[in-house]
Amino acid sequence: MKALQKVMVLSSENGLATSNNSDTRMAGCLLTGIPGLEHLHIWLSIPFCAMYIAALAGNGVLICVILSQPNLHGPMYIFLSMLASTDVLLSTSTMPKALASFWLGSGYISFDGCLTQMFFIHFLFVADSAVLLAMALDRYVAICSPLQYAAILTSTVIGKIVAATLTRSFIIMFPSIFLLKRLHYCRINIIAHTFCEHMGIARLSCSDISINVWYGLAAALLSIGLDIILISISYVHILRAVFRLPSRDARSKALSTCGSHVCVILLFYIPALFSAFAYRFGGRYIPRYVHILLANLYVVIPPMLNPIIYGVRTKQILEGVKQMFSDFAKQAR
Repeated sequence: MKALQKVMVLSSENGLATSNNSDTRMAGCLLTGIPGLEHLHIWLSIPFCAMYIAALAGNGVLICVILSQPNLHGPMYIFLSMLASTDVLLSTSTMPKALASFWLGSGYISFDGCLTQMFFIHFLFVADSAVLLAMALDRYVAICSPLQYAAILTSTVIGKIVAATLTRSFIIMFPSIFLLKRLHYCRINIIAHTFCEHMGIARLSCSDISINVWYGLAAALLSIGLDIILISISYVHILRAVFRLPSRDARSKALSTCGSHVCVILLFYIPALFSAFAYRFGGRYIPRYVHILLANLYVVIPPMLNPIIYGVRTKQILEGVKQMFSDFAKQAR
Protein backbone atom coordinates (compact mmCIF):
# COMPACT_ATOMS: atom_id res chain seq x y z
CA MET A 1 0.00 0.00 0.00
CA LYS A 2 2.85 2.38 0.83
CA ALA A 3 4.52 1.53 -2.46
CA LEU A 4 1.33 2.33 -4.37
CA GLN A 5 0.96 5.64 -2.54
CA LYS A 6 4.57 6.47 -3.40
CA VAL A 7 3.91 5.74 -7.08
CA MET A 8 0.80 7.93 -6.99
CA VAL A 9 2.79 10.82 -5.54
CA LEU A 10 5.56 10.44 -8.11
CA SER A 11 3.10 10.19 -10.99
CA SER A 12 1.27 13.27 -9.74
CA GLU A 13 4.50 15.23 -9.68
CA ASN A 14 5.15 14.25 -13.29
CA GLY A 15 1.65 15.03 -14.47
CA LEU A 16 0.76 11.36 -14.91
CA ALA A 17 -1.94 11.03 -12.30
CA THR A 18 -5.37 12.19 -13.23
CA SER A 19 -8.07 13.87 -11.27
CA ASN A 20 -11.72 13.02 -11.54
CA ASN A 21 -12.17 15.51 -14.38
CA SER A 22 -9.14 14.62 -16.51
CA ASP A 23 -8.77 11.99 -19.22
CA THR A 24 -6.33 9.10 -19.09
CA ARG A 25 -6.30 9.12 -22.88
CA MET A 26 -4.43 12.43 -22.73
CA ALA A 27 -2.27 11.77 -19.66
CA GLY A 28 -1.23 8.21 -20.50
CA CYS A 29 -0.78 5.33 -18.07
CA LEU A 30 1.78 4.31 -15.48
CA LEU A 31 2.84 0.66 -15.17
CA THR A 32 4.04 -0.01 -11.63
CA GLY A 33 5.87 -3.29 -12.24
CA ILE A 34 5.13 -5.95 -9.62
CA PRO A 35 3.38 -4.32 -6.63
CA GLY A 36 4.74 -5.56 -3.32
CA LEU A 37 8.03 -6.67 -4.85
CA GLU A 38 9.44 -3.25 -5.78
CA HIS A 39 12.50 -3.87 -3.62
CA LEU A 40 13.27 -6.96 -5.71
CA HIS A 41 12.80 -5.43 -9.16
CA ILE A 42 16.53 -5.30 -9.91
CA TRP A 43 17.04 -8.90 -8.81
CA LEU A 44 13.96 -10.12 -10.66
CA SER A 45 15.18 -8.44 -13.84
CA ILE A 46 18.22 -10.73 -13.99
CA PRO A 47 16.38 -14.06 -14.53
CA PHE A 48 13.72 -12.37 -16.69
CA CYS A 49 16.39 -10.83 -18.92
CA ALA A 50 18.26 -14.16 -19.14
CA MET A 51 15.08 -16.05 -20.06
CA TYR A 52 14.11 -13.42 -22.64
CA ILE A 53 17.53 -13.60 -24.32
CA ALA A 54 17.35 -17.41 -24.26
CA ALA A 55 13.89 -17.29 -25.84
CA LEU A 56 15.11 -14.96 -28.61
CA ALA A 57 18.20 -17.07 -29.26
CA GLY A 58 16.45 -20.45 -29.15
CA ASN A 59 13.53 -19.48 -31.36
CA GLY A 60 15.81 -17.54 -33.69
CA VAL A 61 18.00 -20.62 -34.20
CA LEU A 62 14.91 -22.79 -34.67
CA ILE A 63 13.49 -20.49 -37.36
CA CYS A 64 16.85 -20.26 -39.16
CA VAL A 65 17.27 -24.05 -39.12
CA ILE A 66 13.80 -24.64 -40.56
CA LEU A 67 14.30 -22.01 -43.26
CA SER A 68 17.81 -23.16 -44.21
CA GLN A 69 17.24 -26.92 -44.33
CA PRO A 70 15.14 -28.12 -47.32
CA ASN A 71 14.21 -31.37 -45.55
CA LEU A 72 12.45 -29.29 -42.85
CA HIS A 73 9.99 -27.57 -45.17
CA GLY A 74 7.13 -29.96 -44.40
CA PRO A 75 3.83 -28.96 -42.74
CA MET A 76 4.92 -29.92 -39.23
CA TYR A 77 8.00 -27.69 -39.37
CA ILE A 78 6.16 -24.80 -41.02
CA PHE A 79 3.73 -24.80 -38.10
CA LEU A 80 6.68 -25.06 -35.70
CA SER A 81 8.31 -22.00 -37.28
CA MET A 82 4.99 -20.17 -36.83
CA LEU A 83 4.95 -21.14 -33.15
CA ALA A 84 8.53 -19.91 -32.75
CA SER A 85 7.67 -16.61 -34.48
CA THR A 86 4.62 -15.94 -32.29
CA ASP A 87 6.65 -16.86 -29.18
CA VAL A 88 9.34 -14.32 -30.07
CA LEU A 89 6.76 -11.61 -30.74
CA LEU A 90 4.78 -12.40 -27.56
CA SER A 91 7.81 -12.14 -25.28
CA THR A 92 9.05 -9.06 -27.16
CA SER A 93 5.71 -7.30 -26.74
CA THR A 94 6.06 -7.48 -22.94
CA MET A 95 9.63 -7.99 -21.72
CA PRO A 96 11.42 -4.83 -22.98
CA LYS A 97 8.91 -2.57 -21.24
CA ALA A 98 8.96 -4.73 -18.11
CA LEU A 99 12.77 -4.64 -17.99
CA ALA A 100 12.76 -0.87 -18.51
CA SER A 101 10.41 -0.60 -15.53
CA PHE A 102 12.62 -2.88 -13.41
CA TRP A 103 15.90 -1.15 -14.30
CA LEU A 104 14.96 2.48 -14.85
CA GLY A 105 11.60 2.85 -13.12
CA SER A 106 10.32 3.88 -16.55
CA GLY A 107 6.71 2.77 -16.31
CA TYR A 108 5.06 5.53 -18.31
CA ILE A 109 3.26 4.54 -21.52
CA SER A 110 0.87 6.57 -23.65
CA PHE A 111 -2.75 5.48 -23.76
CA ASP A 112 -2.52 4.55 -27.45
CA GLY A 113 0.73 2.73 -26.75
CA CYS A 114 -1.00 0.82 -23.96
CA LEU A 115 -3.85 -0.16 -26.29
CA THR A 116 -1.35 -1.27 -28.93
CA GLN A 117 0.57 -3.41 -26.46
CA MET A 118 -2.67 -4.89 -25.14
CA PHE A 119 -3.84 -5.78 -28.66
CA PHE A 120 -0.61 -7.52 -29.66
CA ILE A 121 -0.35 -9.47 -26.41
CA HIS A 122 -3.87 -10.90 -26.73
CA PHE A 123 -3.61 -11.28 -30.52
CA LEU A 124 -0.39 -13.30 -30.23
CA PHE A 125 -1.76 -15.38 -27.37
CA VAL A 126 -4.79 -16.38 -29.46
CA ALA A 127 -2.53 -17.00 -32.48
CA ASP A 128 -0.27 -19.23 -30.35
CA SER A 129 -3.27 -21.32 -29.38
CA ALA A 130 -4.40 -21.56 -33.00
CA VAL A 131 -0.94 -22.73 -34.09
CA LEU A 132 -1.05 -25.49 -31.46
CA LEU A 133 -4.41 -26.53 -32.89
CA ALA A 134 -2.91 -26.60 -36.41
CA MET A 135 -0.06 -28.76 -35.11
CA ALA A 136 -2.60 -31.14 -33.55
CA LEU A 137 -4.32 -31.36 -36.95
CA ASP A 138 -0.97 -32.17 -38.53
CA ARG A 139 -0.35 -35.00 -36.05
CA TYR A 140 -3.92 -36.29 -36.54
CA VAL A 141 -3.51 -36.54 -40.32
CA ALA A 142 0.00 -38.02 -40.03
CA ILE A 143 -1.15 -40.83 -37.72
CA CYS A 144 -4.77 -41.43 -38.73
CA SER A 145 -4.32 -40.98 -42.53
CA PRO A 146 -0.59 -41.40 -43.21
CA LEU A 147 -1.01 -42.42 -46.85
CA GLN A 148 -3.01 -39.26 -47.59
CA TYR A 149 -0.81 -36.90 -45.56
CA ALA A 150 0.84 -35.19 -48.54
CA ALA A 151 -2.45 -34.99 -50.44
CA ILE A 152 -4.35 -33.43 -47.52
CA LEU A 153 -1.77 -30.98 -46.16
CA THR A 154 -0.74 -29.34 -49.40
CA SER A 155 0.96 -25.95 -49.59
CA THR A 156 -2.40 -24.40 -50.48
CA VAL A 157 -4.08 -25.89 -47.42
CA ILE A 158 -1.23 -24.79 -45.18
CA GLY A 159 -1.49 -21.26 -46.57
CA LYS A 160 -5.21 -21.23 -45.80
CA ILE A 161 -4.55 -22.46 -42.25
CA VAL A 162 -1.98 -19.70 -41.70
CA ALA A 163 -4.38 -17.08 -43.09
CA ALA A 164 -7.24 -18.43 -40.96
CA THR A 165 -5.05 -18.35 -37.84
CA LEU A 166 -4.14 -14.69 -38.28
CA THR A 167 -7.62 -13.65 -39.40
CA ARG A 168 -9.35 -15.31 -36.46
CA SER A 169 -6.94 -13.74 -33.96
CA PHE A 170 -7.47 -10.31 -35.50
CA ILE A 171 -11.28 -10.61 -35.59
CA ILE A 172 -11.45 -11.77 -31.97
CA MET A 173 -9.15 -9.13 -30.51
CA PHE A 174 -9.64 -6.02 -32.67
CA PRO A 175 -13.05 -5.07 -31.16
CA SER A 176 -11.41 -4.84 -27.72
CA ILE A 177 -9.70 -1.60 -28.84
CA PHE A 178 -13.05 0.07 -29.54
CA LEU A 179 -14.58 -1.35 -26.36
CA LEU A 180 -11.82 0.38 -24.40
CA LYS A 181 -11.91 3.61 -26.39
CA ARG A 182 -15.63 4.05 -25.77
CA LEU A 183 -15.11 4.19 -21.99
CA HIS A 184 -14.80 7.42 -20.03
CA TYR A 185 -11.60 7.56 -17.98
CA CYS A 186 -11.57 9.78 -14.94
CA ARG A 187 -9.63 7.94 -12.25
CA ILE A 188 -6.01 7.49 -11.34
CA ASN A 189 -4.14 6.14 -14.36
CA ILE A 190 -1.95 3.62 -12.54
CA ILE A 191 -1.94 0.01 -13.78
CA ALA A 192 -0.57 -2.37 -11.17
CA HIS A 193 1.18 -4.59 -13.71
CA THR A 194 4.26 -4.77 -15.91
CA PHE A 195 2.24 -4.65 -19.14
CA CYS A 196 -1.16 -3.51 -20.41
CA GLU A 197 -3.97 -6.03 -20.63
CA HIS A 198 -7.64 -5.64 -21.42
CA MET A 199 -9.23 -5.70 -17.98
CA GLY A 200 -6.34 -3.76 -16.43
CA ILE A 201 -7.11 -0.84 -18.77
CA ALA A 202 -10.88 -1.21 -18.40
CA ARG A 203 -10.66 -0.93 -14.60
CA LEU A 204 -9.19 2.57 -14.97
CA SER A 205 -12.58 3.71 -16.25
CA CYS A 206 -15.47 5.01 -14.21
CA SER A 207 -17.94 3.77 -16.85
CA ASP A 208 -19.81 0.48 -16.75
CA ILE A 209 -17.35 -2.18 -17.93
CA SER A 210 -19.73 -5.15 -17.87
CA ILE A 211 -19.58 -5.37 -21.69
CA ASN A 212 -15.78 -5.59 -21.50
CA VAL A 213 -16.00 -8.34 -18.88
CA TRP A 214 -18.43 -10.41 -20.94
CA TYR A 215 -16.51 -9.78 -24.14
CA GLY A 216 -13.27 -10.93 -22.54
CA LEU A 217 -14.95 -14.10 -21.32
CA ALA A 218 -16.55 -14.78 -24.72
CA ALA A 219 -13.26 -14.16 -26.54
CA ALA A 220 -11.47 -16.63 -24.27
CA LEU A 221 -14.16 -19.29 -24.75
CA LEU A 222 -14.32 -18.84 -28.52
CA SER A 223 -10.55 -19.03 -28.91
CA ILE A 224 -8.70 -20.81 -26.13
CA GLY A 225 -11.67 -22.87 -24.92
CA LEU A 226 -12.62 -24.01 -28.42
CA ASP A 227 -9.00 -24.83 -29.28
CA ILE A 228 -8.62 -26.97 -26.16
CA ILE A 229 -11.77 -28.93 -27.05
CA LEU A 230 -10.65 -29.50 -30.66
CA ILE A 231 -7.12 -30.49 -29.62
CA SER A 232 -8.57 -32.94 -27.08
CA ILE A 233 -10.85 -34.47 -29.73
CA SER A 234 -7.94 -34.83 -32.16
CA TYR A 235 -5.84 -36.63 -29.55
CA VAL A 236 -8.69 -38.96 -28.68
CA HIS A 237 -8.75 -40.04 -32.34
CA ILE A 238 -4.94 -40.20 -32.42
CA LEU A 239 -4.84 -42.50 -29.37
CA ARG A 240 -7.55 -44.72 -30.83
CA ALA A 241 -5.56 -45.04 -34.06
CA VAL A 242 -2.29 -45.68 -32.22
CA PHE A 243 -3.66 -48.48 -30.04
CA ARG A 244 -5.05 -50.19 -33.13
CA LEU A 245 -1.55 -50.59 -34.52
CA PRO A 246 -0.39 -54.23 -34.49
CA SER A 247 3.10 -53.92 -32.97
CA ARG A 248 4.43 -52.24 -29.85
CA ASP A 249 7.27 -50.63 -31.81
CA ALA A 250 4.80 -49.04 -34.22
CA ARG A 251 2.74 -47.69 -31.32
CA SER A 252 5.84 -46.35 -29.57
CA LYS A 253 7.06 -44.65 -32.74
CA ALA A 254 3.66 -43.08 -33.41
CA LEU A 255 3.38 -41.76 -29.86
CA SER A 256 6.93 -40.38 -29.91
CA THR A 257 6.03 -38.15 -32.87
CA CYS A 258 3.39 -36.50 -30.64
CA GLY A 259 5.53 -36.24 -27.52
CA SER A 260 7.03 -32.82 -28.23
CA HIS A 261 3.67 -31.38 -29.20
CA VAL A 262 1.99 -32.68 -26.05
CA CYS A 263 4.76 -31.16 -23.88
CA VAL A 264 4.34 -27.78 -25.57
CA ILE A 265 0.53 -27.96 -25.21
CA LEU A 266 0.80 -28.65 -21.48
CA LEU A 267 3.40 -25.90 -21.09
CA PHE A 268 1.10 -23.43 -22.84
CA TYR A 269 -2.36 -24.24 -21.47
CA ILE A 270 -1.79 -25.38 -17.87
CA PRO A 271 -0.17 -22.12 -16.63
CA ALA A 272 -2.71 -20.08 -18.64
CA LEU A 273 -5.70 -21.90 -17.14
CA PHE A 274 -4.19 -21.78 -13.64
CA SER A 275 -3.56 -18.05 -13.95
CA ALA A 276 -7.06 -17.39 -15.30
CA PHE A 277 -8.84 -19.38 -12.58
CA ALA A 278 -6.58 -18.04 -9.84
CA TYR A 279 -7.22 -14.48 -11.01
CA ARG A 280 -11.02 -14.89 -11.10
CA PHE A 281 -11.60 -17.16 -8.10
CA GLY A 282 -8.48 -16.95 -5.95
CA GLY A 283 -8.15 -13.20 -5.54
CA ARG A 284 -8.84 -13.37 -1.81
CA TYR A 285 -6.27 -16.06 -1.15
CA ILE A 286 -3.50 -15.45 -3.70
CA PRO A 287 -1.60 -12.15 -3.45
CA ARG A 288 -1.74 -9.78 -6.41
CA TYR A 289 2.01 -9.92 -6.94
CA VAL A 290 1.80 -13.70 -7.45
CA HIS A 291 -0.65 -13.22 -10.35
CA ILE A 292 1.61 -10.63 -11.98
CA LEU A 293 4.76 -12.66 -11.43
CA LEU A 294 3.10 -15.72 -13.02
CA ALA A 295 1.91 -13.60 -15.96
CA ASN A 296 5.47 -12.43 -16.59
CA LEU A 297 6.89 -15.92 -16.27
CA TYR A 298 4.25 -17.17 -18.67
CA VAL A 299 5.38 -14.91 -21.53
CA VAL A 300 9.04 -16.00 -21.29
CA ILE A 301 9.18 -19.59 -19.99
CA PRO A 302 7.18 -21.34 -22.79
CA PRO A 303 9.02 -19.37 -25.53
CA MET A 304 12.32 -20.29 -23.86
CA LEU A 305 11.52 -24.01 -23.43
CA ASN A 306 9.68 -24.75 -26.69
CA PRO A 307 12.84 -24.74 -28.88
CA ILE A 308 14.63 -26.92 -26.32
CA ILE A 309 11.76 -29.43 -26.25
CA TYR A 310 11.65 -29.74 -30.03
CA GLY A 311 15.44 -29.63 -30.38
CA VAL A 312 15.98 -32.47 -27.92
CA ARG A 313 13.04 -34.66 -28.94
CA THR A 314 13.08 -34.16 -32.72
CA LYS A 315 16.03 -35.82 -34.45
CA GLN A 316 15.57 -33.91 -37.73
CA ILE A 317 15.81 -30.53 -35.97
CA LEU A 318 18.84 -31.59 -33.94
CA GLU A 319 20.56 -32.76 -37.12
CA GLY A 320 19.53 -29.55 -38.85
CA VAL A 321 21.11 -27.45 -36.07
CA LYS A 322 24.36 -29.39 -36.41
CA GLN A 323 24.29 -29.01 -40.18
CA MET A 324 23.59 -25.27 -40.03
CA PHE A 325 26.45 -24.57 -37.63
CA SER A 326 28.71 -26.84 -39.65
CA ASP A 327 27.92 -24.81 -42.78
CA PHE A 328 28.62 -21.56 -40.91
CA ALA A 329 31.97 -22.94 -39.71
CA LYS A 330 32.95 -23.88 -43.26
CA GLN A 331 32.01 -20.44 -44.57
CA ALA A 332 33.99 -18.77 -41.78
CA ARG A 333 37.10 -20.67 -42.88
